[in-house]
Amino acid sequence: MKQLFICALAILPLAGMAQNGIADELKREYITPVRIIDLPQNMGVGVTNADALLVPFDGQVAVSMPQACLLSTKDGKRSAVLLDFGRELCGAVELAAPIRANQKPVNIRVCLGESVSEALSDVNAEGATATNEHALRDFTVGMPWLGTLEVGNSGFRFALVELVEPDAELPLRAVRGVSRYRDLPYLGSFKCNEQRINDIWSTGAHTVHLNMQNYLWDGVKRDRLVWVGDMHPEVMTIANVFGDYGVVKKSLDFARDTSPLPEWMNGIAAYSMWWMIIHRDLCLYSGDIAYLKEQLPYMNELVDCFADKIDGNKENFAGGFRLLDWPTSERPDVIHSGYQSLLVMALEAANQIGKWTGDRAMAAKSEKLVKNLRSYNPPTAGVKQASALAIISEMARNRRAERDAILKDGANGFSTFYGYYMLEALADTDAHAQAVDIMSDYWGCMLDLGATSFWEDLVYEEGLKASRIDELVPDGGFDIHKSTGAYCYKGHRHSYCHGWASGPTPWLSRHVLGVRPLKPGFEEVVVEPHLGRLQWAEGTVPTPKGLIKVKHTRTPDGKIKSDISAPDGVKVISK
Repeated sequence: MKQLFICALAILPLAGMAQNGIADELKREYITPVRIIDLPQNMGVGVTNADALLVPFDGQVAVSMPQACLLSTKDGKRSAVLLDFGRELCGAVELAAPIRANQKPVNIRVCLGESVSEALSDVNAEGATATNEHALRDFTVGMPWLGTLEVGNSGFRFALVELVEPDAELPLRAVRGVSRYRDLPYLGSFKCNEQRINDIWSTGAHTVHLNMQNYLWDGVKRDRLVWVGDMHPEVMTIANVFGDYGVVKKSLDFARDTSPLPEWMNGIAAYSMWWMIIHRDLCLYSGDIAYLKEQLPYMNELVDCFADKIDGNKENFAGGFRLLDWPTSERPDVIHSGYQSLLVMALEAANQIGKWTGDRAMAAKSEKLVKNLRSYNPPTAGVKQASALAIISEMARNRRAERDAILKDGANGFSTFYGYYMLEALADTDAHAQAVDIMSDYWGCMLDLGATSFWEDLVYEEGLKASRIDELVPDGGFDIHKSTGAYCYKGHRHSYCHGWASGPTPWLSRHVLGVRPLKPGFEEVVVEPHLGRLQWAEGTVPTPKGLIKVKHTRTPDGKIKSDISAPDGVKVISK
């Protein structure tokens, strides 16, 4: 009896720990490398049987494991292996070491990279732009004897594993990627007769899926933060692909609760404006009026803060950082024009929210402010970001001129964040065909360079002359990851998985498939396809009531034949 009592006491602390714990919302998946990349400068001369690392591993080391890769630094050899997991991951790497003569830990270096170039970089090198900020990706650890070790928590596709202990040997049975992701089905889909466009849609979806971690991040290597403005393209992607808004609401609430007014979200006035716009668009797709009503106290106070920052009929936001996106960050005239349009968009969103929730006072106040702001239309200077917002907000003095400014030089001047709004502005001015062409050039350029997720930034002219990111840069080649970037994303610090770059995914669903909700929760939806150069397109869009399925085919006379299936309770307006 005494022994049983002691056992019961021993169990009690464990039960308490379980009750006080927080459940992990994410799933883990182990990824076997798909290839080994040849290393330069004799880095891998001490490696034998490297192909053993390409054989799937069941996760359990054993005393007898003849199928192993051997790293050796005997005779002064340098011993490293560079692995490609085939696609961008968010998570860690697991290394498995079978039995060896020396039982002491053996020092290895693991360097993760979103490109081959980054995986071969060194955060300690003079002038290095590679960093360990936000997430460690370059570190030295001791590898155990007859055991496994999990290291890192970053965004990566490539992993360099190097034996750094001199005159040593290390057998490795496996180096696996540990992918951490939110386990959600891809309810939305898109397919057309051009595989390049299909790949753009799916790459945008994958980019955002990786960033749906415990919160909705902007990047899985760097910027593992809730950047509210950057969330808008991500939320639109989630709405058209997953239809699951748990992480979105959690992140929006986090931004609200950590930004007491009159403080701007993330210290950027534009991001508080985007917060309002996101809530309007989220409700259109989710139909969750109850959740929207929970935001009304903060929203009303936010509208008052907006009103306080209007000088006559001009936006006059002060405090914090005035930003649209980084490429325009040194153009105060462009930012002023963009802020005027963005403020109109945010207040129109507040007006709609007020009507949906029965908050007539907020709706009336917002409508009055919008009417005043529309009497002043600052020039856009022909800059694509400002032109796009002017068109979308219906603030453009000359819609055709602003459209032509976006179309000028095609993909040159596009940016990964505001590129979404440039595409939306082209759709608003019936330039759908040109939008598909530019999308194919700009986002397709990243695919041509080996990308499996979309980047924080791309200067199109640089992309056209660059070497692929999944190969060693040849002599005389242009290393786009190491040699480009500006502001906070110089060189290898540049994020190659950034959720704000996913805009083509919702755009294709909204304008090529043509499915756009008109009332909250898809109570009413318009289906208006624009195929551009495409011959056919088909896909699905998730709604709270089920999937909308469409297929559009160009007939020999040039017309579009549409087959549309919608769930009960969804009124479809077909154009």
